[in-house]
Amino acid sequence: MNELERYLFDLQGFLIIEDALTPTEIAALNQDIDRQIATVDKKRLPCLRFDSLLPWGTPFCSLIDNLRITPYLVDLLGVNFRLDHDYLHIIRYGKGPIGTTLHGGGTPYDPCQYYIYKNGQMYNGLLAVAYNLTDVQPGEGGFGCIPGSHKSNLPFPSEWRDLESPHPCVQAVTGKAGTAILFTEALTHGTLPWKASQERRTLFYKYSPHPSAWARYYYNLDDYPELTEAQRRILRTPGVYP
Repeated sequence: MNELERYLFDLQGFLIIEDALTPTEIAALNQDIDRQIATVDKKRLPCLRFDSLLPWGTPFCSLIDNLRITPYLVDLLGVNFRLDHDYLHIIRYGKGPIGTTLHGGGTPYDPCQYYIYKNGQMYNGLLAVAYNLTDVQPGEGGFGCIPGSHKSNLPFPSEWRDLESPHPCVQAVTGKAGTAILFTEALTHGTLPWKASQERRTLFYKYSPHPSAWARYYYNLDDYPELTEAQRRILRTPGVYP
């Protein structure tokens, strides 16, 4: 991270990383997603969620250590960061799979989802990388957050949590396909109602510092013999010792 990026992440709790995916990668991911949708979605539901995408193949496994993103993860989580869990959201209209309620925030303190700055270093709990697989334009909905709320000393007011009628402090974060939004889960964030004619496709890869876990399951390395040694290290179970 350069100094401007460090300042923005500390200030906002998120960064926008353009061109985190190439057009070839976007096409391959969307092609595989189309095949998965065809097997389960006969009724054209308003939203879908798929968990644990690595068995879908190389395009998804390659994102474990995406070279465009990994340097940020090292700076924000340490060199031994681990992939905690992954999933895909598809929204065709209205509310997504987790609704439109804001969640997260610096207070109350969550030992799995936190942000601390100490001795010139940023320390994070669970950290999310949200990849746009389709364009998200201003006014269409999608990712929304309260910039700076990862450092808030007071809990977020419950009467402002519903994003059906967002408070003016909510900022929509948009970007073309291939953009990644990197954010700490300590940031108060959520999904604004989707209003565009095309569907929204967002991949979430969520990483933790090496001693910590958020999900209640781990990746079975025997299921992925094709992974590189570096990728296998990122999928290790949490712990301090080797």
